[in-house]
Amino acid sequence: MPIKLENVAIAVRDLDATIAFFTDLGLTVLGRDTVSGEWTDTAVGLDGNHAKIAMLQTPDGHGRLELFGYIHPDAIETEPTRPNEIGMHRVAFSVDDLDEALEIAARHDCYPLRGVATYEDV
Repeated sequence: MPIKLENVAIAVRDLDATIAFFTDLGLTVLGRDTVSGEWTDTAVGLDGNHAKIAMLQTPDGHGRLELFGYIHPDAIETEPTRPNEIGMHRVAFSVDDLDEALEIAARHDCYPLRGVATYEDV
């Protein structure tokens, strides 16, 4: 059975700020919408949810992020998961210029947790 990754969904605190961050890194917005109803209850697994969403795509056309800003119920802010906790930990991108990408991230107050690690020669 062939399988293809369609997108990764992330609930965010501030949809517009998150879109600005990812578009500054080079992703493009494919569309925005406000969603609710039975189909979103089923898709998300949360009854009565209502959210603003945006679908972003990487420049190569293969990767997509779906961002959710919940209107209802209120979003629940939690501490980030620790590395050994079950849950989502990262979305990884390849870039041509790491220093430029880090500068863009810094403009959005986003910084590496412990610096940049080198794996083998990468």
